[in-house]
Amino acid sequence: MRSFTIIGLSTFGYFLAKYLAANGHTIMVIDRDEEKIDKIKSFVYKAIIADATDKSTLSGIGLTEMDAVIVSLGDQIDASILVTLYLHELKVKNIIAKALTEDHGKILEIIGANRIVFPERDEAYRISRTMESDYILDNITLGDGMSIIEIIPPASIVGKSLGQLDLRNKYDVLVLVIKEVVPENVVMIPKANHVIKDSDVLIILGKDKNLEKIKKMK
Repeated sequence: MRSFTIIGLSTFGYFLAKYLAANGHTIMVIDRDEEKIDKIKSFVYKAIIADATDKSTLSGIGLTEMDAVIVSLGDQIDASILVTLYLHELKVKNIIAKALTEDHGKILEIIGANRIVFPERDEAYRISRTMESDYILDNITLGDGMSIIEIIPPASIVGKSLGQLDLRNKYDVLVLVIKEVVPENVVMIPKANHVIKDSDVLIILGKDKNLEKIKKMK
């Protein structure tokens, strides 16, 4: 398992800490709000009440040993820039910083962040993609024009085998997983003879332009 420090218990930081800790990772959190620390301390390895804009605080807690440090200071743009700069100066090897705007993100990248995340923007985009079709349950963007979609099978493909549908050759997409609800089962890389049921959920990988064709199936 890996070790992470999360600086700032915004909503994003709080849930990120909980989910990572629940998956067995070693999590340290830092926030100057005692109430926020009290809410999270039972879930994480270490919870520190401190002002992360104090460089001496950051230098004495072993951040260079972490697999990544995540800066999640909510709407505190000035503070997130300062903390990211300090982390870079302390030679933290992997800095992930939450940004509120494109300009904020550019500044964070210039001063040393290895990765910029835009949780609100990205979640809005993901939800917008799921609303484009009655069949789409989820849409995960991988970058470089590639995505994974989770869909309920349209009526036109129910009762047909993957071999009959030939989605790979017709649409250049790959069915990675089929989650069977009745009976409950997960089929990894399903075979050509797998017959699609209306209770199945399909997880499909492909280029965005090809997945658009899948989304338009009826």
